Amino acid sequence: MTRPPDLFDREAEWADLERFVSSDAPGLRIGILYGRRRTGKSFLLRRLCRAYGGQYHMAQEEEPLPALQRFADAVAAGRGLGPGQLRFQDWDEALRTALRPVPSADGRPALVVLDELPYLLAHPLGAQLPSALQALVDESRDTGGEDPRGRVILCGSALAVMSDLLSGAKALRGRAELDLLLRPFDYRTTSAYYGIRDLETAFGMYAFFGGTPGYRDLTGGASPQSTSELEDLLLTTVFNPSHALFGEAGYLLREDPRIQDRALYLSVLGAVAAGATSPAKVAAAIGRDQRSLHHPLDVLTTSGFLIKDEDLLLQRRPVLRLADPVVRLHQLVTTPRLASFEERKALPAWRAAEHTVSAQILGPAFEQLAREWTSRHASTRTLGGPIGEVGSTVVNDPAGRQQHEIDVVALDEGERRQAHSPVIRAIGEAKASDRARTLADLDRLDRIRGLLIARGVRTASAKLLLFGRSGFDINLTQAAAERHDVELVDLRRIWHGE
Repeated sequence: MTRPPDLFDREAEWADLERFVSSDAPGLRIGILYGRRRTGKSFLLRRLCRAYGGQYHMAQEEEPLPALQRFADAVAAGRGLGPGQLRFQDWDEALRTALRPVPSADGRPALVVLDELPYLLAHPLGAQLPSALQALVDESRDTGGEDPRGRVILCGSALAVMSDLLSGAKALRGRAELDLLLRPFDYRTTSAYYGIRDLETAFGMYAFFGGTPGYRDLTGGASPQSTSELEDLLLTTVFNPSHALFGEAGYLLREDPRIQDRALYLSVLGAVAAGATSPAKVAAAIGRDQRSLHHPLDVLTTSGFLIKDEDLLLQRRPVLRLADPVVRLHQLVTTPRLASFEERKALPAWRAAEHTVSAQILGPAFEQLAREWTSRHASTRTLGGPIGEVGSTVVNDPAGRQQHEIDVVALDEGERRQAHSPVIRAIGEAKASDRARTLADLDRLDRIRGLLIARGVRTASAKLLLFGRSGFDINLTQAAAERHDVELVDLRRIWHGE
C-alpha cells in the first residue's frame, strides 16, 4: 500500500498494520489497536482504510439499536446502497455482512475497522461483539480459512477496556493476531512534529505537553520558537478557562467507565504529582486509609494515568509517577490556583508557580529525558559497550547517613534487573537547574560509584554521565576531557548527539 503523505512518523506502526491487513494468511484475522486519546489512532486507521479500501466505522455514545443501524448504513454506503436498505438483528449478522467482499475488492479479504469500541461494549447488545467475533474466527478455522474471511481491527482509547479484551478467559483470548499500543511521540520526534528549533523551547514543550500529537490540533497548529512564545501558548490554552485543554484532566478520566468518583481520582493524581511516590504517601496526602486506595491506584495504573517505576537494582516498592505531562501541569499549577485562572489572572498565577514548575515538572522531565537518551540514542562508544535495561535506583550511604538517588542506571546487555551482582555500564545524574554543573557533581557521582562497588555491584568500569540543562563550568569540562570514564550531556547532545 502507498504510505499516506500526511502521516507523520509512525513508520513501525504503519508497517505492522500493513503487514496485518495484507497478509496472505487465510480466514478471519483480528487486530487490536489502542492508546490514550489524541495519540492519532483514528487518523492512522482512516488512512489505512483509505489505502486498502476498507470499512471504517467510529462508534458514538448512543443507544444500542441506533448504534447498530448506523453501522448498517455505513456498510450499505460502501456497497452503493442508501440509508435504511440494510438492517441487522445483532452484531453477528452485521459482521458477517460487512466481511463479505465487495465485487471491486480484487479478491482481497475485506477490512472492517470498529473505532471507539468501548462505546459499543457499554450496552448488552454491543457487549456481544467479542463473542460474535470469537465464533466467526473459530468458524473460519473449521472451514480451513475459506469462510468467513477478512480482517477486523478493534480500536479504543480506554486502555483498561481494550487491554482486557485479550485477558484471562475473555472471548478474544488467543484469537487476536495484532495487539498494537500506539504511544505518544518521543521527545525528538515531538520537536520535529512541532517544527521547534530552539532547544530550550523544545524541552519546555515536551515537559508541558508531552508527545501526544493531538494536542497540536487543539493549539491551532502551534510551533513556538522561543520560551516567551511557549509561555504565551500555555497562557492561551492550558491556563485559559475557555480552552478545551483547561479541563483535559477531567476529560481523560471520563474515558474509563470504572472511574465514577472523579474527585478521588484527581486527588490521587494530584498527590502523586506533588511527590507522593508510594501508596502510603498518597494515602497520607489525601487523608485516606491506604487499603482503600488499592482499587483506585490499580485503575489509574491500568488506564495509563500512573506509571510504576521499578528500582533497577533493589527489590523495593515501585515508585509512582504521572504518565501525562498535561495532567501533571493541571494538578500542580492550575488546581492550586484555580480561582486565579478562572478570573483570567493567568500570568501572575503562572509566575507564582515558578518554583513548583522548576522542581516538580522540569526536574522530573529532564531526568526522564536522560533515561530516554541513554536507552535510545547514546552510542556504544559513549556507554562503553551495548546496554540492556535503563532505569534508576537508590543507594544507601551509611557513613554519610543519607540516601543517593541515581537518575540513570544502564545495565550491561543481558543483565537481569535486581540481580545479585549485576554489571553496570553507566550511572548518571540529571539536573534541570539554571546553574552550570561543577566538579562537586562529578565528585558526588564518583562517591556513589564507590558505594555501589562496596555493595558488590560491578560498577568499576561504568561510565559516569552528567546531564546538565544549563551546561557545565570550565573546571568540570577540563576534568571530563582528561578522563575516559566521564561523559557530559547537555540539551544539544540530548537532542542531536549520541
